[in-house]
Amino acid sequence: MFPVHRPRRLRRHPQLRRMVQENVLTRADLIYPLFAVPGDRIAKEVSSMPGVYQLSVDKIVEEAKEVYDLGIPAVILFGIPEDKDTDATGAWHDCGIVQKATEAVKAAVPELMVIVDTCLCEYTDHGHCGYLQTGDLAGRVLNDPTLELLKKTAVSQANAGADIIAPSGMMDGFVQAIRAGLDAANFEEIPILSYAAKYASAYYGPFRDAAESAPQFGDRRTYQMDPANSREALKEIELDLAEGADMLMVKPALAYMDIIWQVKQASNLPVAAYNVSGEYSMVKAAALNGWVDEEKVVLETLMSFKRSGADLILTYHAKDAARWLGA
Repeated sequence: MFPVHRPRRLRRHPQLRRMVQENVLTRADLIYPLFAVPGDRIAKEVSSMPGVYQLSVDKIVEEAKEVYDLGIPAVILFGIPEDKDTDATGAWHDCGIVQKATEAVKAAVPELMVIVDTCLCEYTDHGHCGYLQTGDLAGRVLNDPTLELLKKTAVSQANAGADIIAPSGMMDGFVQAIRAGLDAANFEEIPILSYAAKYASAYYGPFRDAAESAPQFGDRRTYQMDPANSREALKEIELDLAEGADMLMVKPALAYMDIIWQVKQASNLPVAAYNVSGEYSMVKAAALNGWVDEEKVVLETLMSFKRSGADLILTYHAKDAARWLGA
């Protein structure tokens, strides 16, 4: 009891605070999302995400070089195809935009890890993450036929040189299906980073501008998780573990740090947190208006994800954070 115990003793000097710091945020923790579009010399800023761009493959390569030079170990690629259809052809075609971007990045920066988002919503003409049922139940996403599309997409992405497959559609059994597809195609060594606990969140709004993936009707609550649930997240990760996931992701991150913590406690796998578009845009808007110190808020937020148990952080702040963190 006071005055014997004085916690402030360990806070009195910067070096002492550094010595007893419980968590450390480094550039190696960061993953930078990139949006690939057809064309050449295209860098179109996303209106709702200042500083984030849709980029043609040549520009993606330039960005990848900068990311690697900043000490960030990985990017995750999303694609916006030229044409969309009911079969999500652009997702699995060998000449798909993500496949082209993956090949170009791996040729230019072979040591940079390329993670690919393995989902279908950017590529379907209806904006949902799979095949749709017709008839009396029209509009319902069909789970099992969609697994075949995801399997085909993952193998195509691995053929293009992807280092990590990241399925995000929240279909039941998607990890098992993708693992089987990769193994059958002799990609046994390619790991799966599963979006294991992906919530039907209002924080995704700006991403849908960036990826041009807003559903044409309804919402995604029949496959993404209810924000009210946490036990369900543990069930989802248990299933993904059994199906062969190598890493687990929680998305979003800021309002779901309790989920990050629970997932970390329930698993011995690396856990990733996705600092999503809405979280990014709120900070950028506040900073542009002079309401917050952007550097301090961003680094505090990213550190909070580490404190919650995240080993990896996908964030649009990655380049700025890498510069602020320094060597």
